Amino acid sequence: MNGRFAGQTVYLTGGGSGLGRALVARFVAEGAHVSVLDRSAEKNRVLAEIYGSAVVTTDGDVRDLAAHTAAVAKAVAHFGGLDVYIANAAIWDGNVSLLDLPVERVDAAFDEVFGINVKGALLGAKAAAPALVERQGAMIFTLSIAALRAGGGGPLYTSSKTAGIGLVRELAYELAPFVRVNGVCPAGMATDLRGPESLALGDTPLMANVDPDMMRSAYPLDFFPVPDDYVGPYLFLASRDSAVTTGTLIEADLGMSARGIRKVAGRAGT
Repeated sequence: MNGRFAGQTVYLTGGGSGLGRALVARFVAEGAHVSVLDRSAEKNRVLAEIYGSAVVTTDGDVRDLAAHTAAVAKAVAHFGGLDVYIANAAIWDGNVSLLDLPVERVDAAFDEVFGINVKGALLGAKAAAPALVERQGAMIFTLSIAALRAGGGGPLYTSSKTAGIGLVRELAYELAPFVRVNGVCPAGMATDLRGPESLALGDTPLMANVDPDMMRSAYPLDFFPVPDDYVGPYLFLASRDSAVTTGTLIEADLGMSARGIRKVAGRAGT
């Protein structure tokens, strides 16, 4: 197969929907093979049906090291090695504030959000690192603009994504010069991102409480993105074009950081 990533293999978590699904589609279109870990057997079945031998899937939870190990082993067995690991699987916290977090659910909600968003990313890195060292490959962590500034979620999501910055920087230091490690910080998008089951938000998509027109007006670039719009930074960081880049973050925020924080109507001084 021809393409920018012909002969290369990507291991991706959360590839069954949203941004992960868009990444699978683009990497395959660019000639790569992809190993996907997703907890939905049905979503994995659809991926295998669409992409055939270009994709192998593993049903499993990112909080389980054995699931990551199996997905990496499939990548190596089917495609001969591993070039890129993308830690993409995540959950939102429903934007539940500290004061609104139910006391009886705080422990479970923390463990769930941090287990998926932080531990899951770390376990994937642990499983993928030896194979990536062999190919001098790359790791890419899906973070969020919530990792860089307040207001992109509640305290659980924001702190979990901020912890991801620490993972990027520490692993970039530890794995240099063999593996490049970077992160992408997307703004909001039209996606199927769900909340924690511990807060009864497992069946509530992020978009259920989002007004696309309101979000569009908040972005200087004046459009509300879909997952496909964010794929470019991942292709760059996965490619040798980014050979001089490690331990860095790409802020894919449609200009929010350039504009600054917009004043809130009705407050003193506005």
